[in-house]
Amino acid sequence: GQALLVLLLSAVVSLLGGLIFGYELGIISGALLQLQIDFHLSCFKQEILVSALLIGALLASLVGGILIDRHGRRRAILVSNLVLFGGSLILTLVTSFIGLVIGRMTVGFAISVSSMACCIYVSEMVAAHQRGLLVSLYEAGVTVGILLSYALNYIFADIGEGWRYMFGLAIVPTAMQFLSILFLPVNPVKLSSWDSDCQKGLIQLQSAEDREETKREPYKEKQYSFLDLFRARDNMRRRTLVGLGLVLFQQFTGQPNVLGYASKIFHSVGFQSNSSAILATVGLGAIKVVATLVAMAFADKAGRRVLLMAGCVVMATSVTTIGLTSRVAPLAMARDCKTAGDPNASYSLTQHPPMPVSSQPAVSPFPPALGAVRSRAGAGFAVARSLTEGFVSIQSRELGPDSLLTQKRGLVGQSKKERVDSTSPPFSGAPWTENMVWNWITLLSMMAFVSAFSVGFGPMTWLVLSEIYPAGIRGRAFAFCNSFNWAANLLISLSFLDLIDAIGFSWMFLLYGLMGVMAVVFIYLFVPETKGQSLEEIDQQFSRKR
Repeated sequence: GQALLVLLLSAVVSLLGGLIFGYELGIISGALLQLQIDFHLSCFKQEILVSALLIGALLASLVGGILIDRHGRRRAILVSNLVLFGGSLILTLVTSFIGLVIGRMTVGFAISVSSMACCIYVSEMVAAHQRGLLVSLYEAGVTVGILLSYALNYIFADIGEGWRYMFGLAIVPTAMQFLSILFLPVNPVKLSSWDSDCQKGLIQLQSAEDREETKREPYKEKQYSFLDLFRARDNMRRRTLVGLGLVLFQQFTGQPNVLGYASKIFHSVGFQSNSSAILATVGLGAIKVVATLVAMAFADKAGRRVLLMAGCVVMATSVTTIGLTSRVAPLAMARDCKTAGDPNASYSLTQHPPMPVSSQPAVSPFPPALGAVRSRAGAGFAVARSLTEGFVSIQSRELGPDSLLTQKRGLVGQSKKERVDSTSPPFSGAPWTENMVWNWITLLSMMAFVSAFSVGFGPMTWLVLSEIYPAGIRGRAFAFCNSFNWAANLLISLSFLDLIDAIGFSWMFLLYGLMGVMAVVFIYLFVPETKGQSLEEIDQQFSRKR
C-alpha cells in the first residue's frame, strides 16, 4: 500500500511539475493583451516582459544544478515551489512594469529549477520498469498546462484586470505539488547509508530480486567536479556528448519554428474564421497530448532509442515534405507589432515576419526573436505560439470600437472597414483554392511532425538525460545541458527569419530535414538503450564502454 502511494505521489509530482511549467509559458499570451493596455506597454516593453521568463530560466540553468546536487532533489523542488509562490504573488499584486518583469523572472527561475529537479527526482524514486512512464508524464503535463492556460485566458479576457487572476491561479497547482512531495521520502541516492527507510522495506519501489541484488552489491556514490564532465573519467566525455547532442538536435530539427506557421496553414486549408482556426490549433495541442501518452506507454517497452530514431525519421520526412510543398504553394508572411497607446503606429520586428491568423494587424505577445523561446523540451511553447496567434487575433477583433471592453478601457481599435471578411481567401492574391491539395499535405505533414516530436525528442531527451549521469553530478550535468537547450532555442529563434530571407522558406525546412537525418545517425551511433536498467547499471555500462 505504501509503495502504491509513493508511486501515485511521484506521478502527481511529475504531472503537476509539467502542468505548472506549461501554464506559466502559455498564460502570458492572454495576460499581455490586457497588460499592454493597463500599463501602456510599447513593443519593446512587451519583448522585455516576454523575455523575462527566459532570463530567469537561464539563470536557473547556471546555478540550479548546484542546488540540486548539494541539497537534494526533493529540497530543490520544495524551494522552487516557494519561489514560484512568491513570483506568482508578486505578479498578482504588482502595480508597476518593473514589478512585472521581476515577477516573471522569478517564475522563470522557479519553473526551470523545478523542471530539472522533478525529472531527476522521479527517475531516481521509481523502479527501472516504471521510470520511462513517470518521467514522460512531465512532458504530458507541459502540454496540458498550455491548453489549460488558454482556456483561462479566454475566461478572464473580458474581466477587468483579469491578468491578476491568470497569474494568481498558478499558486493552486504549486501548493498541490508542495503538499504532495512532503509525503515523499528523501531521494534514496542522496542518502549516505543503505539503512534508510526505503531500504528497510517501509517504502519498496523495486522488485524483490532488485533489492537482493542491491544488498549484494551496494552502490557507492562517487563525487565529481563540474570539470569532470569533460574528462575521460568514467567515460564522462561520452555522456556529455550524448546529452548535448540530444539537446541540440532537438532544437536544430526545427521544432521551435515549425508550429509558428500552424495558424496560417489552418487558414489555407479552409479554416477561414478565427474561432475555427483557434479550435484547430487547440486540436493540434490535443494531438500532442495523445502522442505524449503513446510515448509514455511505450518508453519502457519499445525503448528510448527506438522512439527517438522513429520520431526523427518521421520528423525529417515531415519537414522535408513541408519544404517541398511550400515551393508549389508558398505561404505569405507578415506580422506587425503595435503598441496599445498608438493603434495606427506599427513596429516592424523584421522585414518578413510570420503573420497571425487574421490578416489584420494584431498585437503579438511573442515577438519573433523572443517569442519563439520554448519550454524545457521546446515543443510545448511552439504550440503556445501558434495558439497565441489565433487567440490574439480573435481578441483583436473583440477589441473593436463597438466592444464593451473597449468602452471600459478606452482602447481605440480598428475600424470595421479594416476588418477582414472571414469568408474571403486568407491570403491576398494567393491561389489558395488551386493549391488546396498541397495545403492539406502540408497540414498533415505538420500534424505528423507534432506527433513524432511528442513521441521521440519531446519526452525521451529529458528521460535519457535523467538516466545517463552518475548521481553525484546528475543535477549539474542536467542543468548544463538544459542551458544549451535554452541558448540553442534562442539562437534558432533569432536567426530563423533572417535565414528565410537569405535562403527561402522551403530551403529552410529542407535543411531541417537534413538535420533530422543527421540526428538519426547520431542516436544510432552514440545513444545507448537504457530501458529496464537501474540507474546504477546504466552508470556501470557507461563507465565500461569506450
